[in-house]
Amino acid sequence: MFAFCTDPSTLPQWQWFACYLTTQTHFAFYRSFFMVLLLLAITAPVALGMGLLGALAVRSRFLPVSWLGKGYVNIVRGVPDIVFFMFVPIALGQGIEWVFHHIQCPDWDQPIRQGNDFIVCREAKVPPVGAPAWVRDAYAFTMAVVAFSLVFGAFAANTLHGAMRAVPRAQIETAEAFGMTPAQAFRRIVMPQMWVYAIPGLSNIWQILVKATPLLFLLGLQDAVYWARELGGQKTSLYTYPHPDWRVWYFLVLLAFYLFLTWLSERGFGALNRSLSRGQATAEGERLRKAAA
Repeated sequence: MFAFCTDPSTLPQWQWFACYLTTQTHFAFYRSFFMVLLLLAITAPVALGMGLLGALAVRSRFLPVSWLGKGYVNIVRGVPDIVFFMFVPIALGQGIEWVFHHIQCPDWDQPIRQGNDFIVCREAKVPPVGAPAWVRDAYAFTMAVVAFSLVFGAFAANTLHGAMRAVPRAQIETAEAFGMTPAQAFRRIVMPQMWVYAIPGLSNIWQILVKATPLLFLLGLQDAVYWARELGGQKTSLYTYPHPDWRVWYFLVLLAFYLFLTWLSERGFGALNRSLSRGQATAEGERLRKAAA
């Protein structure tokens, strides 16, 4: 990056580090933190939306829909997360290629399943053969969002369903006595109040989601943990910037990043909980009323 970086072996220490920390691999390391934040920013609302749909399905009086919601919640919660992180991209990717294969190559006369191999025609490959690196990264990132959303959507569904049931039944009965339909009572009474009861559980799910982001390497993404291991490992004379084993320093950077993100999340959820608790018949709402008196 700097003009004096042509021969690192002749540089004084501060210039050596200036060159070392501005290599292309280090910029990839810095971008990986942005990728983690982008994953969280996209996955959190998607998982929350799936959780809301799952909670509504569990709550449904139509048995097939209720069974579907309960099946989704219980199966995902009962299976280790890492299994879904590995299964979803493979199953979904092969499903997409299977559909494209039948559309693009209707004259294919060979079986798709050949032993342990899944073979489709060249035109059905996803991402396409010869696609640039950013397309492959975008595909892997999309698969990561789907996998994370499925897993954490199930946990959110369980939390939101419990929050819906925590709203006092007497308020719903009063609303219906004033002429509201069950749908109107749910929309005007249950939905506004359930978030007070859901926030503690959702904050825990968010923290678990944050801690799960290092599993991105399982989906083929070069995340911050991958680069910390690669850049911190001991280098040889084959590298431009040889150094001892510095993995501990790189992982300390990751530690600081995740601790700061956790601290910031706790502050945010605390402020949100105080805002939603104002005027509510909860312990936090009572504390706020007493503090304002």
